[in-house]
Amino acid sequence: MRPARLAIALAGLVLILGLTNWDIAQKRAVIADGELLMLELRPVDPRSLLQGDYMALALADAVMPDSTAIESLPYRGTVILSLDENRIGRYARLDDGSPLKDNELRVQYRRHEDWGRPRLDYGAQSFFFQEGQAEVYQAAKYAVLRVAADGGTVLTDLADENRERIRPGPR
Repeated sequence: MRPARLAIALAGLVLILGLTNWDIAQKRAVIADGELLMLELRPVDPRSLLQGDYMALALADAVMPDSTAIESLPYRGTVILSLDENRIGRYARLDDGSPLKDNELRVQYRRHEDWGRPRLDYGAQSFFFQEGQAEVYQAAKYAVLRVAADGGTVLTDLADENRERIRPGPR
């Protein structure tokens, strides 16, 4: 009986490690090959006593449909964002399956309540950074993401008002 339990435990461990590595490989592929997207942020306090230093990412209203439309959306889905010449995304329309126009991206969302107000989350709700770097990231005006062909996103950086990626200095 003991060898069977050991075999099951090892098989479970191999499965968990395999799935974790597959997910990591998928995210690395999106970072390497995904389309660049910048989303405007609105100010939020960057500190959390329980989680350490991080920036809670609250997206600007221009990135969201109106609250009535959000309330009618399913929990998960996709929307279309239009991109300006600087790759800054703005909400364009709900995804009805029609082909994308030039300078548009299909982006996956999750619907949730943000302080009693419906909001969409485009895959990045917070950005963790090294302790003591909060002042550097307070200048963040944009979330920098990479978007996969299916609309999945990976948050890679935060950027300042000039759309320059914020790079913390040595501590």
